[in-house]
Amino acid sequence: MQGNHLFEYGVIRMVPRVEREEFLNIGVILYCRGKDFLELIFTLNEKKLKDFCEGVDVKELKEHLAAFEHICLGREEGGPIAKLDTASRFRWLTAKRSTIVQTSAVHPGFCNDPMEMLHRLHAQLVL
Repeated sequence: MQGNHLFEYGVIRMVPRVEREEFLNIGVILYCRGKDFLELIFTLNEKKLKDFCEGVDVKELKEHLAAFEHICLGREEGGPIAKLDTASRFRWLTAKRSTIVQTSAVHPGFCNDPMEMLHRLHAQLVL
């Protein structure tokens, strides 16, 4: 049975060399307006990251992801963007960018429980 809450999600990607457009899925961010829900989950498998890109700076990647998380959760450490409303933070986080951390195009769906859907998408697309 289809859920009754519209949600949108983007896959968080590690892009070591932007010019080559190669990426590794490392997380998912999910927004559900009807539940006032905005969360992300990511997994950094350091061996997989280093196999994918020999010179990856895992510390720098963790710093980028921490910034994403602060903004997503509206924490003070996220700066002015973190003070925006939930929808605006999601749009900002999923906007096109040319950095080591990028997101896929935004995809919609329906669910009853956004947290459950976030974990399901993470398992399917990242793990």
